[in-house]
Amino acid sequence: MNRNYYIVGLILLTFFVISFLTNVIGALNPDFIKGFDLSLTLAAFLPFAFFIAYGLVSIPTGVLLEKYKEKKVMIAGFTVAFFGSLLLAIVHNYVTAIVSLFFIGCGMAMLQVVINPLLRTSGGEEHYAFNSVLAQLIFGAASFVSPMVYSYFAQNLKGQTSGLMGLFTSIVPPSLPWISLYWIFAVISLLMIAIVRFSKFPVVALKADEEAGPLKTHIMLFKKRVVVLFFIGMICYVGTEQGVANWISKFLETYHQYDPQTKGADTVAYFWGLMTAGGVLGLFLLKILDSRIVLVAFTIAALICLSAALFGSGPVALAAFPAVGFFASVMYPIVLSLALNSVNEHHGSFAGIMMTGIIGGAIVPLIIGALGDSFGLRTGMFFLYITLGYILCIGFWAKPLITNQTVFNKKQKT
Repeated sequence: MNRNYYIVGLILLTFFVISFLTNVIGALNPDFIKGFDLSLTLAAFLPFAFFIAYGLVSIPTGVLLEKYKEKKVMIAGFTVAFFGSLLLAIVHNYVTAIVSLFFIGCGMAMLQVVINPLLRTSGGEEHYAFNSVLAQLIFGAASFVSPMVYSYFAQNLKGQTSGLMGLFTSIVPPSLPWISLYWIFAVISLLMIAIVRFSKFPVVALKADEEAGPLKTHIMLFKKRVVVLFFIGMICYVGTEQGVANWISKFLETYHQYDPQTKGADTVAYFWGLMTAGGVLGLFLLKILDSRIVLVAFTIAALICLSAALFGSGPVALAAFPAVGFFASVMYPIVLSLALNSVNEHHGSFAGIMMTGIIGGAIVPLIIGALGDSFGLRTGMFFLYITLGYILCIGFWAKPLITNQTVFNKKQKT
């Protein structure tokens, strides 16, 4: 197979952009609350609007992909993200924030559907595992960078009259300096549209088992208990990830009086940064241990760190919240691989179902916000014990048809 390194680079850049636009929401949460005078429940509808888009758009995008192919769908995805970003950059209120984040979520969901099979074709099947890990590392790097960029603009925009910062000062309300980020998102989306437009794409040929089947195939899979259990597992993982990331900054402000534009944003950045570092360690451990053992060990450690973050002092919380990210790092790839290795057919349709489980990022932060309004944010975040508890249980009941290859079982036939 002829590998197209330019397209691989473009895909990796797309992963960076997706993460940059997605994982800054948690750092912005306190500013949304203050800027629009929101309750915790209303604030939780912002990530809800973003992640519910994955549940609504992922499967229809698969249908569009078959008809219009990768290039047109990627351009459409970035175009939707551009208009979503521009909307909030121009009109600053809660309703436009909801609509904006929904549009950006739709665009990101469309891109996610395209780039994974495209990465396999462009980089070569034999290099897909390596390229996927590289993509996740770049994804994590962008998650670390975006809260830092937000913090810089929030802290330095006031009073600037020249250069780029002066331009932002002239178009951004003084009381909402973080809106500058959505101008940046709009420009980035526009640049990506231009880059994709003038790029030559390879022909992507999916194997029969990789294709998303008809609706009846999805219904048939949902009748299988193991499919439903793993689908719930994906909801719990993404819900945990976003439930922590979206409420870190507000929690630190509420209980420890840390500035969300500095300490809060830094802690969110370190949460994503340590998640990337934990993924590297996880790759090593998966070469010597059964994935279920790694999942159980890391989930128990995440539960301990979550408890330290919720009940510890301010300095302890600053360290413990990022540590949750470190130990959550292996959950997504392990849960997904255990799921796909637990059925012997229709892996493309099953993968689509699992990706729809990203709606957990909409559901769990909303539950935490609603509980937080009634009982306090700390109590609301107790819900994460349920989601992490479910993930822990997967390590005990999962019985994959194929286990992960380690240095000790590589000679075994599967």
